[in-house]
Amino acid sequence: MIRVVLPAHLRTLARVTGEVQLPVPDPSTQGGLLDALEAAYPVLCGCIRDHVTLRRRPFVRYFACGMDLSHEPPEWPLPELVKTGTEPFLIVGAMAGG
Repeated sequence: MIRVVLPAHLRTLARVTGEVQLPVPDPSTQGGLLDALEAAYPVLCGCIRDHVTLRRRPFVRYFACGMDLSHEPPEWPLPELVKTGTEPFLIVGAMAGG
């Protein structure tokens, strides 16, 4: 199982507490994981990625294993530690302002 940590506002929207656990998607890529997350929690469709282009929303970031994966393409393979459930895949709302 893959562990996904959502920001507080998306946990509220999806009506979950804590981490979300999903089966390892096929393919085990960043895009496959996001497809599986949106399939399991349809209310998140359009919140993390654009409805049409499926591109990451501007103020959403992805992290795993101490790496910023936000600018990697959807076909980027998930780190092995994420696929085994050892490390979580983090979806983070970026901070902006002055």
